[in-house]
Amino acid sequence: MYLFIFSALAFTFQYVNSKNILDKYETDINKYKTTVETQEKRIVELEEQNFELNYFNIDRNDNALDYFIAQGFDVDELITAIKDGLYDTNHYEGEDHPIVPFVSLTGSKLIINKIRIVNHKWILANFTDGEYWGEIFVKYDIDENNDLKYKLVEYFMYPKIG
Repeated sequence: MYLFIFSALAFTFQYVNSKNILDKYETDINKYKTTVETQEKRIVELEEQNFELNYFNIDRNDNALDYFIAQGFDVDELITAIKDGLYDTNHYEGEDHPIVPFVSLTGSKLIINKIRIVNHKWILANFTDGEYWGEIFVKYDIDENNDLKYKLVEYFMYPKIG
């Protein structure tokens, strides 16, 4: 009789313990499934946002790329040359930047930081002297000698706040 009661208690203990463990695992699995679903939705949202942010970018503009290909250019080399040409304007003597129509207000040189080639004719870029920031809209052309020519179209500098 004692053996039966002991066996029944041991069985009940094992059953309750196993049920608690399985319930915890099920809860954890459901929690992780919810987290994964949430993260997958967020990934889709970020991919859509990334696509929208890159809309005005030459890498996604097939018409602009086709224009360069029709002209006989290697697109990857040309895009690199366009960016490097604009960055090379940061190496200048004196106070006047070749493209940016402002003079540094801090004594350091104005430099172009970031460039976005919009299409086969336009570039957006920002510039700074370390304290003041601004943006420029530049038109570029490739002449018959395959030389890049940059022309400033529009510009502004953010006012210093504070």
